Amino acid sequence: MADEMSKDFDAVKELGLCVLHVGINADGEEDALRIADEFHTLMAFIPRVGNSSIFASDLIEIMKKDGPGEKGHIAIGAHDVAKAAQFFEKRGMGLKKETAQYNEDGSMKFIYLDKMIAGFAIHLKQY
Repeated sequence: MADEMSKDFDAVKELGLCVLHVGINADGEEDALRIADEFHTLMAFIPRVGNSSIFASDLIEIMKKDGPGEKGHIAIGAHDVAKAAQFFEKRGMGLKKETAQYNEDGSMKFIYLDKMIAGFAIHLKQY
């Protein structure tokens, strides 16, 4: 088991896997603004309002409309999204291929996985 864990650690390190941000599903724009204001009031985070979401900080995204996942989503960063997707497929997770987005050179930059953890959808994003 220790050998397997070591291989997993090496793969995670090689792929550059990390949490980029956590997305919280709000009940519309007004609710998203309320949640962002709570983060501002309680934690002094300065919100950045976008078209579909508000970033309460670099690590907290509040969706104006229900996004994927029961509660929200977790963005996992990877240097190479296609290789990271293969890694997760080997671990039993499928890909929501209709969500894939590509760079101009044809390399994958974004995709959702087909399983949730604790009500949070998971997507991979190139960084």
